[in-house]
Amino acid sequence: MASHSANPARRTAFLADTVALILFLKTTGIINERLIAGMTWDQVFQARLIGAVLMVPVARPYGLWRDFLMKRASDTRISQLLWDSLALVSFQVPIYALIIASTGASGAGLLWGILGATAMMLFLGRPYGAFLNWVRTLFGLPPGGERPMSLNSGKPSEK
Repeated sequence: MASHSANPARRTAFLADTVALILFLKTTGIINERLIAGMTWDQVFQARLIGAVLMVPVARPYGLWRDFLMKRASDTRISQLLWDSLALVSFQVPIYALIIASTGASGAGLLWGILGATAMMLFLGRPYGAFLNWVRTLFGLPPGGERPMSLNSGKPSEK
């Protein structure tokens, strides 16, 4: 049986990850939908509403997915950039494709929207990862995706 002391931390992590995802992806989604996919403002509005509703149940699972993948990253910038980008693209692009398809994007607009989102998420993977970690610290949580410590690193291990 889970202890009751873990529940506040889980709720805080859920809230932090949800706030970060909604703030970050709402902004980037609007840019992609309007400027790259060529959606109308009405379609953009509908997509952002659907996206906000869908972000609530997927934000924490994404945060856990990212943390899982980031444990494989080394301390180099390129490694962190690659793993953060892989995490964002692999989790969010399929969801995003469903969102814009359900709001009327089709054919070339759908394809360009998916390609645009993929490119944006590849580019924004690391900035979003840093933003997510920053929001987590605002909520009093440690940043996610930390690699387990080595015996000589001086940092506590996360288990």
